[in-house]
Amino acid sequence: MTLLELAGVSVRFGERTVVDSVDLEVAEHEIVCVLGPSGSGKSTLLRVVAGLQPVSAGRVLLGGADQARVPVHRRGVGLMFQDHQLFPHRDVAGNVAFGLRMRGSADGAGRGARARAAHTARVAELLELVGLPGAQRRSVSSLSGGEQQRVALARALAPSPRLLMLDEPLGQLDRGLRERLVVELRELFSRLGTTVLAVTHDQGEAFALADRVVVMREGRIAQAGTPLEVWQRPASVFVARFLGFRNVAPATVSGGAAATAWGKVPVPDGSPEGDQQVLIRPAGVLLGTDGLPCEVLSRTFRGTHVAVLLRPAQGPPLEAECDLAAAPSPGDRVAVTFAPSQVVVLPSA
Repeated sequence: MTLLELAGVSVRFGERTVVDSVDLEVAEHEIVCVLGPSGSGKSTLLRVVAGLQPVSAGRVLLGGADQARVPVHRRGVGLMFQDHQLFPHRDVAGNVAFGLRMRGSADGAGRGARARAAHTARVAELLELVGLPGAQRRSVSSLSGGEQQRVALARALAPSPRLLMLDEPLGQLDRGLRERLVVELRELFSRLGTTVLAVTHDQGEAFALADRVVVMREGRIAQAGTPLEVWQRPASVFVARFLGFRNVAPATVSGGAAATAWGKVPVPDGSPEGDQQVLIRPAGVLLGTDGLPCEVLSRTFRGTHVAVLLRPAQGPPLEAECDLAAAPSPGDRVAVTFAPSQVVVLPSA
């Protein structure tokens, strides 16, 4: 069942269009990550859903209800920002309870002893949930970056929003901590059944967190699909390059092969013919002793494999990947062939 629907949403600032006729649906309990470079309109999209940014055209519907006249505090959405925006004058419990008090004010709930006891219990439950049990009385200034992120998440979850929105939630953390926390977030949201709309510029973060990835370019959706679909079959040269693929080149496809600057490259059966672009995934650049001669320029350890940058005898540089034990050294001479299963034919436009 669809929880959030954006129908033809556009946002303009004067003559500049920041979001351009976006259609997007988010199902209940789904985690959707909007991915794109700076200035692609992804954060503006979150502000539109939250009610912080009016639309120039289109509609925002939550649970089928148009939100045009619904104020921010009555939309039932939570929003967590990159910089956490915790209140320095409140302790951890005070920060987490803030969302509960705002919901109570919006609902007209009382502030008696029973309400305070319920708030206290809810704060303790949330801190346990995000891995900070017993931290109620700690000062915000005493927390690490990762702990602040957890408090901000607990505060956003406190009023049980029907939609939780995250704006670059891990952007200020170091890579190791980000990689750990994104796994924890995915597990937490799945366990709670939380519906999430997140934006990030980090594809690794998006692919680890999301059920569905939406790639934006200049205010429009360039591609949407599961992480596996988007990774395996980028819809355009822009998406391929944004995802970090560098082996992209113009090609003329005919008879099961593509004529490229690297020579003939085999393509999968059924690939469209004519003037196209080809993407060769690094795993499809096979190192050996026969094929296109190359010089090894560099190698970079990537955890599970080594990325090897090559200067071929013809055409632009190529990136390959291989096991650490098989990785050649800079200055070595190798030859490469191409695996057709790792070649994607992209539209020429």
